Amino acid sequence: MTKAELIEQMAKDAGISKAAAGAVLDSFMANVTKALKKKDGKVTLVGFGTFAKVRRKARKGRNPQTGEPIKIKARNAVTFKAGKKLKDAV
Repeated sequence: MTKAELIEQMAKDAGISKAAAGAVLDSFMANVTKALKKKDGKVTLVGFGTFAKVRRKARKGRNPQTGEPIKIKARNAVTFKAGKKLKDAV
């Protein structure tokens, strides 16, 4: 499902315009992003799942084309853990 398809379905389910549904989805994504930028960023939607920020350590890897060893820098990443209701539905 694409963002446009999701907006269309949200508008249909809520009985609102596509523009309003698009604004709601944009606001949701912006607020999740804002929360995850914080030091201990985490967003929990009970029954759906949890978005959390984790720190990936620096590590060594290999270039798959040449086999040459490379250094991979430490960075932040986002994880999602599905909630019970979502797991049961899927």
